Amino acid sequence: MTTEAIAGAAAEHAPTASEYIVHHLGHFSTQHQEKIIDFSILNMDTLFWSLFSGIVGCLVMYLAARKATAGVPGRFQAAVEMLYEMVDDQAKSIVHGDRSFIAPLALTIFVWVALMNSLDFLPVDMFSALFRLVGIEHIFPYHRVVPTADLNGTMGIALGVFALMMYYNLKIKGLGGFIHELFAAPFGIWLAPFNLLLNVIEFAAKTVSLAMRLFGNMFAGELLFLLIALLASTATVFGFAGQVVAGTVWAIFHILIVFLQAFIFMMLTLVYIGQAHEGH
Repeated sequence: MTTEAIAGAAAEHAPTASEYIVHHLGHFSTQHQEKIIDFSILNMDTLFWSLFSGIVGCLVMYLAARKATAGVPGRFQAAVEMLYEMVDDQAKSIVHGDRSFIAPLALTIFVWVALMNSLDFLPVDMFSALFRLVGIEHIFPYHRVVPTADLNGTMGIALGVFALMMYYNLKIKGLGGFIHELFAAPFGIWLAPFNLLLNVIEFAAKTVSLAMRLFGNMFAGELLFLLIALLASTATVFGFAGQVVAGTVWAIFHILIVFLQAFIFMMLTLVYIGQAHEGH
């Protein structure tokens, strides 16, 4: 085969920019997924990296608790203590009641979401290149690493927060009190149908907005990393330099987004649980 024929074959099989992005937004799922968002199938990569981040987060907190000393703390212990004090202070100011479970829950959510968001800093082509290297690219034709850039993942976490809202509403107010509040608040029992509709919409809006906010920010960040990676496809010095500069700048700025979104998710969880402790 001549050099021209080889170049032509390579160009024929090289993906376009849109094909490159669509491929990287595909999931390793229980069946082929053609849509970016699909609740009818199970995204195995989202499940794996969610569990991986949760295990790492629990391990980090366990090591911090095990190595804690009463004397002068080391850097690792000091960082964990500062993080815990920050979360505990927020819990005290928002939740008026027993916080023995809620404060550790908020800390767990912050660490877990922050770790899942931080997976976005891995190179976008790292796993596809690794799979090709070991010869298993046919087994994993699609693979996404960031669980919070998948609406299926963020909606799952939001539904967990919704379950906690229901639990604390029932625990604090009792079944009768919660049902009465659904029909009587905020306009009085004489407008019970409107009150029920308004409260149902409020619970649904809290859950959906919690999932959509985290997903939207992380999906946009992932998409921008893919667009920056496409700069190298120009195969020029300017394209490579642009990728390095733009990638570095966006990665530095993305650090703020990663931890800010974890903090917002934690704070909204505390606010929603705090509202469950209070009557209208």
